[in-house]
Amino acid sequence: MMDGGVPNIKKWVVLYPVYINSKKTIAEGRRISVEKACENPTCVEIGDCCSHLKLPFAIEIDKAYPRDFMQVGRVRVLLKREDGSLCNPAVPSRKQLMLHITELVPRHPGRTKKQEPASTSNAATSKSGKGGKKKR
Repeated sequence: MMDGGVPNIKKWVVLYPVYINSKKTIAEGRRISVEKACENPTCVEIGDCCSHLKLPFAIEIDKAYPRDFMQVGRVRVLLKREDGSLCNPAVPSRKQLMLHITELVPRHPGRTKKQEPASTSNAATSKSGKGGKKKR
């Protein structure tokens, strides 16, 4: 599988994290509604979601999003095999792939661990401290 798959990775669907980032606007590259999008997804999380959906994927760390080249990394996903059959019948299109991934990313194990302590400690400290009006 991998020997034949490497050159054909160019035919796989490209998924940039920007496409499903709720923090981005449509103009900045988001492709699904804010309600369905998730906050700052990473390539690794998207990759893990693809493996959960039993889809072959490849993370390209050296690639950047053209509209915002500070956003580094993208994921290539194989939705259809060479013969045209779907790898996962539940995911027929890019749009469906994005929607499936946005459902899975918030439940990602790395995310559930990180966010709980952060949200409790951040709530108290975020308002206090510097930040008042800027001097002109």
